[in-house]
Amino acid sequence: MSKVSIIGAYNTQFGAFIKRDRETKEITDLKSYYDLLIEAGRGAIEDAGLEAKDIDAVYVGSCSPSMFANQEHVAPLGVLIDPALRLKPMTRTECACASSTVALYDAAYMVEAGRAKNVLVIGVEKMNLLDTKGVTHALACSSYYPEEGAKGMTFPGLFAELAKEYSAYYGIDGEELRKMLASVSALCYSNGIENPLAHFGPGGLTEKLGITTSDAILAMPDEGKGANMMIAEPLRLHDCSLVSDGAAALVITASDNVPSDAKAVEIAGIGQSAEYLPLSKRDKKYMLEAGKDAVAKSYAEAGITSEDIDFAEVHDCFTINQLLTTEALGFAEDGKAGYDYMAGRFTKDDDKVSVNLSGGLKAKGHPVGATGASMHALAYKQLVGEPIGATTTKGQPEVGVTFNVGGSAVTNCVTVLKRTK
Repeated sequence: MSKVSIIGAYNTQFGAFIKRDRETKEITDLKSYYDLLIEAGRGAIEDAGLEAKDIDAVYVGSCSPSMFANQEHVAPLGVLIDPALRLKPMTRTECACASSTVALYDAAYMVEAGRAKNVLVIGVEKMNLLDTKGVTHALACSSYYPEEGAKGMTFPGLFAELAKEYSAYYGIDGEELRKMLASVSALCYSNGIENPLAHFGPGGLTEKLGITTSDAILAMPDEGKGANMMIAEPLRLHDCSLVSDGAAALVITASDNVPSDAKAVEIAGIGQSAEYLPLSKRDKKYMLEAGKDAVAKSYAEAGITSEDIDFAEVHDCFTINQLLTTEALGFAEDGKAGYDYMAGRFTKDDDKVSVNLSGGLKAKGHPVGATGASMHALAYKQLVGEPIGATTTKGQPEVGVTFNVGGSAVTNCVTVLKRTK
């Protein structure tokens, strides 16, 4: 089976691209779903050194465009990128927050099958047209609705259950867990202010508030102005990722088809594993069992171990999940990742592996359908020597990994990426 390589990538700015009238509550869309998709698609094709006519197919990953932006049947929007894409096959994938990683995998399988030479993969979401209640409901539809969303369980609530199980199983008291989670937030905020595309980027809220250390986050009040209030115990406001708008895109081709002048990164290993959708059916909520399975599959296919990895982009939709993904990837012993983060591990200066150089979902932002493509796009840029924002200080990275999840860590997608030229 021939390998597949990424030869171009693009990431839009992430943020809240709306203007809300305080009196009338009327919302003006400043950068639409369509604008984001077109910008990312055109940018990736250009970055690959190709023209639209060279693209044989388009895959679009999007979580809930009908709820967020009143638009279904989004794959054919690819024709708007360039008229030369008309009459090409276009397909949309949906796996909650892993929608665009699954789009990438399906596109890779198409290339491997010989059905296409060059494929464009786009991840996109426009979330901020809805108010908080609307966003909460749209996301709840990616839970097991009969038992969870319909009963008022939110995603902060679902991941809070994982946090409770984790702390109970490993004997971590509430105050210690709070310090661990604050250390995760601080690392992501610190990296985020170096990322010009991040929702909380340079000059943004986190830099203005000076909350780039765990001590600063822990010192925030529980209530009132500037509070780090409890959202779903033990998860607080600064343990939760952002509601963002954005898009990212990639161009892939067979590795033996990479042009001589291309900047190529090989998709060396893929691991995709599904967990029970209902949280109630899982026995070991203190770890990501399906995540560990996806890690094992991707490492085996790539022929690597955790020791070979220079950096990782992991799915920190909530800070507890950064601990869980860090452990699943083998960067820390089970139950020990929080202690490692508190000790200053996994920063850009780490001599072994750096985590979330982009700022992660916590700072870069989390436009759910775009997140997987964004992880791969920014990892690609790191590996070709064109980092956007923070980069590891130990030298040019050779191997990166992305760990993207959908739902309450239900769809688990792990990709090993290797620099080739």
